[in-house]
Amino acid sequence: MTEKKTAKTKKQTIKKKPEQKSKKAKSDNSNHKKELDLLIDKHVRLKAEFENFRKRKNKEISALLQYDGESVIKEILPIFDDLNRMVESAENSDTKNEDSLVDGINLLRTKIERFFDNKSIEPFGEEGEPLDPELHDAMMTQQDKKKDDNTILSVFEKGYRYHDKVIRHAKVVVNKK
Repeated sequence: MTEKKTAKTKKQTIKKKPEQKSKKAKSDNSNHKKELDLLIDKHVRLKAEFENFRKRKNKEISALLQYDGESVIKEILPIFDDLNRMVESAENSDTKNEDSLVDGINLLRTKIERFFDNKSIEPFGEEGEPLDPELHDAMMTQQDKKKDDNTILSVFEKGYRYHDKVIRHAKVVVNKK
């Protein structure tokens, strides 16, 4: 009888083992499926993150190329301001010898203005304009009852815009009542 009992227990164990294996296989499959889902999710997120990085870098490179001449322009602006002061000074003097000097300076100023036009550099900041803190730096205030409040009375230095970016703010005197 012990042999019969042993045989029965072996059969029962054999029967139990396939049931355990199938349960274990199912749990292994569900674990693998969860891991696969996690990996797929990570992959999709990484791919989206890389695409955003690529777009951001392309935008930065485009901006760099668009404004690549900015440093040159900043260096030319003080020269142009000095040239304008020379013309104003020469025009105010009554000496005839300076006529050729004034003509030469005006020729040079015209060439620089053409250069600015070709490079899409636009000056701004004229007397009579309203003060715009985004474009103008108010250096002083004066009082003129004939003009509106926050109106530009005079301009120390014009401001310049390169494409749509302000390269230098205009330095102005503003009316305050």
